[in-house]
Amino acid sequence: MTRALITGITGQDGVLLAENLLARGYEVVGFARRASVLARTDLHPLFQRIKVFHGDAANSVDIADALLQHRPDELYNLAAQSAPGSSWAQSLETGDITAMGAHRLFEAVRRFAPGCRIYHASSSEMFGAVVESPQRETTPFNPANPYAAAKVYAHQIAHVYRRSYGMFIACGILFNHESPLRRMNFLTQKVAYGAACAKLGIQTSRHLNEEGEPVVSEGCVALGNLDASRDWGHARDYVEAMWRMTQHPTAEDFVIGTGTLRTVRDLCEAAYGYVGLDWRNFVRTDARFMRLSETGPTVADASKALRELGWKPTIRFDAMIAEMVDAQLAALRSNARLPD
Repeated sequence: MTRALITGITGQDGVLLAENLLARGYEVVGFARRASVLARTDLHPLFQRIKVFHGDAANSVDIADALLQHRPDELYNLAAQSAPGSSWAQSLETGDITAMGAHRLFEAVRRFAPGCRIYHASSSEMFGAVVESPQRETTPFNPANPYAAAKVYAHQIAHVYRRSYGMFIACGILFNHESPLRRMNFLTQKVAYGAACAKLGIQTSRHLNEEGEPVVSEGCVALGNLDASRDWGHARDYVEAMWRMTQHPTAEDFVIGTGTLRTVRDLCEAAYGYVGLDWRNFVRTDARFMRLSETGPTVADASKALRELGWKPTIRFDAMIAEMVDAQLAALRSNARLPD
């Protein structure tokens, strides 16, 4: 039985990847801080099907212990401070976890599990203020926020270890990917939540935004730049790409995205339109949520992934948004706890 170790198991991608691997007959070990695991009470059914190693990606000893104790065949490095907007307020922590955390992991694998195949989560944020469009594996990086800069470091150090030590480190340059498991500090989840609240007539929500205020206040959700554009796909498709990269004969970089560019306005129209409402009556802009330096427009050229991995997206954008809004409606109606 193939054994996989997943760092960042409590995040959206960690959960969906674990489900993907379990369906393939893998033995799955999740690596996460104890507090993060305990906080995700909604994931207890999944955690009963996997082993969980409590550790911190900022601690080299924890990483080494996990490798020596579980001897994984494959390692999926998904741990990161993963919100680009939040990385401005947590820039040092972002560098330590997102950049140096990856470096610590590669070094630990080199020393203690050199035959382990690694998937490393890179990001389309690395393209930043883009120099060409669409973006492919050879497009130069031009990071526009601390998260993106940290991801560039991790991506480049992966290349160094790949070339210098012959390690198998496949890097997935993933564009924006969403699901009902997204945390509330991500734009798509905030919009889906706002649409669900509007449908149910909720004027003031119990969930709070980055400023400690209700996500929905006086019936409206506050957003930043409505003209910002992204390439959004479904995370379930993207974790399938992760697995395919790890099975590839050679460790390479792959851009993963839909190839379709949409604005935040398009996102709002899809979410509120799904519940029969005009988004313009429920969305307002707030300068506090504007990024100091905007990324994009980021849109993927995933032709290499199609050619070499046989991968392409299968879930439509409107179906993904509908799924997210439905999940929010169900949670609000049952007063269930949502991902913080």
